[in-house]
Amino acid sequence: MAGISAPQSQAGIMSFYDAPSKGPTINPKVVLAVVLIFAVIVIVFQHFGKI
Repeated sequence: MAGISAPQSQAGIMSFYDAPSKGPTINPKVVLAVVLIFAVIVIVFQHFGKI
């Protein structure tokens, strides 16, 4: 069948995510906290009709 390809190997995926990067690292807990705080602020503003 044409157009069907095999999924990427796990070794390739792991080597991609384990590669060292030069950018800043952010703790996933900080990202989750910022997203949750932003969502709560938006919900509160919508509830009180500010948006």
